Amino acid sequence: MVKVTQLNGKVYYVNPHMIEYIEQNPDTTLIMLSGKRLIVKEDYQTIFQRIVEYRRLVGAFKNEE
Repeated sequence: MVKVTQLNGKVYYVNPHMIEYIEQNPDTTLIMLSGKRLIVKEDYQTIFQRIVEYRRLVGAFKNEE
């Protein structure tokens, strides 16, 4: 799970495999596979790094090398 912070300061943990895409306009918006949109404080690069760290932690890259 990846930690994200909503604009109101509430912290959530999202499954990165459920993120369809990320928009930066100017707030970072995670569009989930369900269609739900989450606007978060973190910028794209921070979210990207957290996803990479998570995938390393669970060993996801072993299948992709």
